[in-house]
Amino acid sequence: MMTFTARRSKPELVAPARPTPRETKVLSDLDDQWTLRYYETVVGFFRVCPKMAGLALAGGNNNIAAKVIKAAVAEALVYYYPVAGRLRTLLPGVNKLAVDCTAEGVVFVEATADVRLEELGEPLLPPYPCAEEFLGDAGDTRAILDKPLLFLQVTQLKCGGFVIGLHMCHCIFDAFGLLQFIKTIAGFAGGEPVPSTMPVWGREFFTARTPPSITHVYPAYKPILDGFDRTGDDVMLTTPPESMEMRYFSFGPKEISCLRSQVPSHLIKSTTSFELLTAVMWRCRTLALGYEPDQRVRLMFTLNLRGRWNHGATVPLGYYGNAHFSPMVMATVDELARQPLADTVELMCTAKSKTIKECMESMVDLLASWREQPAFPMDRTYEVSDTKWVGGGGALHCGVAEMVGGGTPFAGDLTSKLISYHMKCKNEDGEDSVVVSMLMPKPAMERFTKEMSFWLNSYI
Repeated sequence: MMTFTARRSKPELVAPARPTPRETKVLSDLDDQWTLRYYETVVGFFRVCPKMAGLALAGGNNNIAAKVIKAAVAEALVYYYPVAGRLRTLLPGVNKLAVDCTAEGVVFVEATADVRLEELGEPLLPPYPCAEEFLGDAGDTRAILDKPLLFLQVTQLKCGGFVIGLHMCHCIFDAFGLLQFIKTIAGFAGGEPVPSTMPVWGREFFTARTPPSITHVYPAYKPILDGFDRTGDDVMLTTPPESMEMRYFSFGPKEISCLRSQVPSHLIKSTTSFELLTAVMWRCRTLALGYEPDQRVRLMFTLNLRGRWNHGATVPLGYYGNAHFSPMVMATVDELARQPLADTVELMCTAKSKTIKECMESMVDLLASWREQPAFPMDRTYEVSDTKWVGGGGALHCGVAEMVGGGTPFAGDLTSKLISYHMKCKNEDGEDSVVVSMLMPKPAMERFTKEMSFWLNSYI
């Protein structure tokens, strides 16, 4: 794999282009979870449109893209002004966070790298070479108070293309919200006068009730509520980072069709690729990690709540905060190993179908109550997040360039990489594909690969 070093300018703060309200914005109880108190990393790769390539190259080391994007960020922050603020505790001794809208700004770094986009890989698939070179320094990614909420670096490449790398505070955005913000920046960079979608704060939409009523949580959460399943012996939580291995598994139309053929006909059309891949990978991961047959294992996956009902209304258009739940399903290792793939898929579908108004309200109440307690145990829990809409490319233009790939790299906060991310990419044949990350102890990774090869008839 190639290596290179980015030449970075001194970090600077970019504030909103015009005056913005000075106020305090309270986070929702979905935003303010322990598990979201960190900075997520995202990279996006942009290729200059052919007719504008000469102009981009003529800029030499002037980093035209960075200057255009910097101005666009300042414009976007006028509308997303809480992003230019800082997180504080709402009251002394109270573990509740709010944004102090100070208009101090976000961190911006201009950089250049002596590398061409095509040298990063054709097709452009993770792991991306030297991904950390496309990211600025966010310091401790688990320390989020009194810090900028966004660290952004724009790296100009030799070919005229560029890379946008960022650390974003997950308490402020989920993946949909981040994409909406990036589209706003891209719109301003392309000359649009206002955002195509006006942002909505509206965090009261996911605020716990008083008094709380935790009556309709997902069944797999109940053992945690009762204090069970905390053993502290999960190899995923005890293995040091240097003994772990990250791999990315690519699934094109051929591989997904192979897996789809192994579920009954009544599920073939209704089962999504996310459900299918998650079910198979949970099974293979569980067996590879060598858990005991009678131990309970859990699968936690993200479910976007946009379009679903709560309190008699849907999540408003333009909402950029966290609007996802994590349904959880559970089985013993023996059950998971023996049951047909269709049963595992239906476990996920059943959990999704239970995400109705009563469940949503109870889960918000539960998350608010957990904020005053230590983080709940994650023993033998596999977390999966569908982020295919963030870095797929082809639909996002930034000035004279179009996004051709990107996603969540193995960089930044490594503890969050225990989650498997589903990312959209193109494979060697130019077909739309899904790439899934997997972090495991090195010996288990070999077993996992063999298990996956069995399911895919050695396509991997």
